[in-house]
Amino acid sequence: MLPCQRDKFDIPEGVTYLNAAAMSPLPKIGLEAGAAGAAVKGAPWAMSMDAVLPLLQRAREAAASLIGAEADDIAVTGSTSYGIATAALNVTVPKGQRILILEGEHSSQVLVWQHLARQNDAVVEIIPRPKDDDWTCAVLARIETNDAPPVAVAALTPSHWTDGTIVDLGRIAPVLRANGAALVIDGTQAVGVLPIDVRALQPDFIAFPTYKWVLGPYSFGFLYAAPHRQQGVPIEHHGNSRVGDDFLPGARRYDQGELRNPIAIPIATAGLELAASWGPHAVSERLRMLTDRIADAATALGIAVPARQNRVPHIAGLRFKGGLPTGLADRLAAEGVHVAERGGVLRVSPHVYNDEADVDRFAEVLAKSK
Repeated sequence: MLPCQRDKFDIPEGVTYLNAAAMSPLPKIGLEAGAAGAAVKGAPWAMSMDAVLPLLQRAREAAASLIGAEADDIAVTGSTSYGIATAALNVTVPKGQRILILEGEHSSQVLVWQHLARQNDAVVEIIPRPKDDDWTCAVLARIETNDAPPVAVAALTPSHWTDGTIVDLGRIAPVLRANGAALVIDGTQAVGVLPIDVRALQPDFIAFPTYKWVLGPYSFGFLYAAPHRQQGVPIEHHGNSRVGDDFLPGARRYDQGELRNPIAIPIATAGLELAASWGPHAVSERLRMLTDRIADAATALGIAVPARQNRVPHIAGLRFKGGLPTGLADRLAAEGVHVAERGGVLRVSPHVYNDEADVDRFAEVLAKSK
């Protein structure tokens, strides 16, 4: 099993940080890369705007490796919402057809689809949260129902962002293809920690940022575009995505503007290559051990957690009888234990810098704070 990687991060003693699903700390190599990049920007008269392009290519390659793609399939974006909006611009949603979204989904995977539905006189169908946490069967039932118009797009995630309950896209994707529907994935809470293979899933698009599980900067992310989606229209039109009057080949046509960022690119590359060196399987295995320990501690305190088979390895959503106690996350933070409140649950999300002692500290503080 991958050992704890805390030595690669500058996390002070007394800090129990279990909130990677919100934002990960940068590793030391990312901090060093960012400082060097800031120094470059501090002397623009000596700066070459093209100097970061080899690093950017390495970042594309590392991002692609995490999902089984090729670097040419990857566009650089400023956010997940940018990537999802690009996808929405390039899928067909006929009048009256449906766009499927999970109940309580993050706004990045909701608002643009609502806008597109209004434009096209289509229907956004919100799939209710299943009482048994089986999102997969709930989604499949709505794809194959006979009581509604066809599905044009399924805007999904590999797990629900609030509590880590699983959405098995491996089972869902073939059914969508058989029904002629597009699959657009928000990979924010998946890429870098869940094994994803676009060759098997065959999604149309996957958008994901770097500031969570792949240890990169804020406002920097990627969009995977399937080969048959690489002839579309970008959100921005700028010279860096073109050669003459033609777009660059592959997904680069969807690259954001102001691409040659001398600070963000070195940070992103450092984090992505570190995450890729561990690999999603090793990260997933380590975090499953930690979240199982978290679930056991919560259960011992009378707090419900989704069944193991219904939750991803890296996120545990704790559900309290009578609802989430007001201010609980703030009380935990005051004791140096950092988690998040999302969708009425306490979301606990360790990363490779956490160990068993962090989980035990969390359980100890939770017991006296709940």
